[in-house]
Amino acid sequence: MSSNRFLTPLLAALAVIGLVLPWRYNLAYFAAGGSVLPEVFFRDAFANALTSAITLDVYLSALAFSAGVALDVAAGRRRWWALPATFLIGLSFALPGYLWWRLRARQAADGVSR
Repeated sequence: MSSNRFLTPLLAALAVIGLVLPWRYNLAYFAAGGSVLPEVFFRDAFANALTSAITLDVYLSALAFSAGVALDVAAGRRRWWALPATFLIGLSFALPGYLWWRLRARQAADGVSR
């Protein structure tokens, strides 16, 4: 498919951007004294209505994505990499990364080159 020719690099680029941009802010948060200890992290994540909405949106989306990964049995046992990536790295990396990985696997199975 010709659309996959553009979709594959787009998904890869979105995964890289989804890794770099949020982690720029995560590292700044930690450098300023932030923590992953639940009482500190969730206090900061729910600091106001906007951060609460964003936090809930991301976590609910991460749960839905995780359910989708769990149900994607056609992807085999190797699909489980996406779950720790979602919750330890971030959904903005794991989702496009997973879609890129699945598309590449489908292309390989179909004998399609990039």
